[in-house]
Amino acid sequence: MSPVPVPAVPRPPLRVALAGLGVVGGGVVKLLQANRELIARRAGRAVEIVALSARDRHKDRGVDLSPYRWEDDLGALVAAGDVDVVVEMIGGADGMALTLARQALSGGKALVTANKAMIAHHGLDLARLAEEKDTPLKYEAAVAGGIPVIKAIREGASANEIARVYGILNGTCNYILTQMERNGASFADALAAAQAEGYAEADPTFDVDGIDAAHKLSILAALCFGTKLDIDAVATNGIRDLIAADIREAEALGHRVRLIGMAERNGSGLYQHVQPCLVPADHPLAYVPGALNAVVAEGNFVGRLFFEGAGAGAGPTASAIVADIIDIARDEYGPAFAMPVDALDHAPSADAGARVGKHYVRLVVEDRIGVLAEIATAMRDAGVSIESFIQRGTDDQEGVVIAIVTHEGPARAIAAALATVAASDHVVGAPMHMPILTL
Repeated sequence: MSPVPVPAVPRPPLRVALAGLGVVGGGVVKLLQANRELIARRAGRAVEIVALSARDRHKDRGVDLSPYRWEDDLGALVAAGDVDVVVEMIGGADGMALTLARQALSGGKALVTANKAMIAHHGLDLARLAEEKDTPLKYEAAVAGGIPVIKAIREGASANEIARVYGILNGTCNYILTQMERNGASFADALAAAQAEGYAEADPTFDVDGIDAAHKLSILAALCFGTKLDIDAVATNGIRDLIAADIREAEALGHRVRLIGMAERNGSGLYQHVQPCLVPADHPLAYVPGALNAVVAEGNFVGRLFFEGAGAGAGPTASAIVADIIDIARDEYGPAFAMPVDALDHAPSADAGARVGKHYVRLVVEDRIGVLAEIATAMRDAGVSIESFIQRGTDDQEGVVIAIVTHEGPARAIAAALATVAASDHVVGAPMHMPILTL
């Protein structure tokens, strides 16, 4: 006689509290409301918002918040007995966001965050605390928005040794570069367009100076190489000094300019750098337009993995946050950085100056006799071999543009040559230097 099947006992709902109700927070509420039944089926249990907290209780966020308890005190929100998961969307590396994260994990509550700055600066301490309390720390939305790159690297490619990870990690910069490419816009005009479209803040420093991308790159590097987070080791150069002539010269060379974050581990240590680069026009990264992000990871067995999608915005970021919540509902979680914190090793910073490659150098100089000889001498004395040397007039700068492509050589030689050239009275503004990538 066959045994009588025992019906499964329904699991209790997963109870979620949201801290911070900006664009992304509102998107999380809308997504949990709109896809409530589908999420419950995929999670194996209902996911319910039980409490909310934000600075302005009365702000119209375009979504009905009346079904949920409001907490003015973040401490009370975290300590509430009916909260299983705290979703942090306050932002900032320190302050209230970090206090909230520590309180949640210390109290055995799962933490979901989109806060790349907090993870980059304090991720190891938070991960260790999560391990001590055997509770999840999830941060898919912190890197590349709606692209599930964290999950793919931590789980899907976990059997692989990753040789290199790189990509377009900031949609604001990519939008600006796209405007400069397509419309011949100056950096200032392209930035203004990005601000008008809501892609750039009034103060765009974190984006255009590469800081946002550096936070994301440090997280990717820790995941890919099993190393401790070290945001201070990420060398960072932004796109603020680009001019329209750089875009045109890159195109003439069969390349496009992209702000690239790259991490690579070799025998001398871990190389981490965010900087504008010339990307071959036939590489997939050259075709990533507008505010999209893209990440490439190269595994020794899986080969090249390419991820592209929306790196920011209410919908994509909310999608990543709710995906983390669903994982928690299924009890699917492990160490935040793919292995316990104590198993992560410390990789010394690789000598970036020793990296060998071709380089693009652009100078704006006074149009006078002897300037070209001065530049050539500085390059020669630094040991830089010049492949091509072009002088063009320019509409948007004083003087003339000198565009140089070097033969392969160490980056420190370029830096030494530019230090000499930049001190010249005949050079207008800051020189621009970009590696020409071979990908």
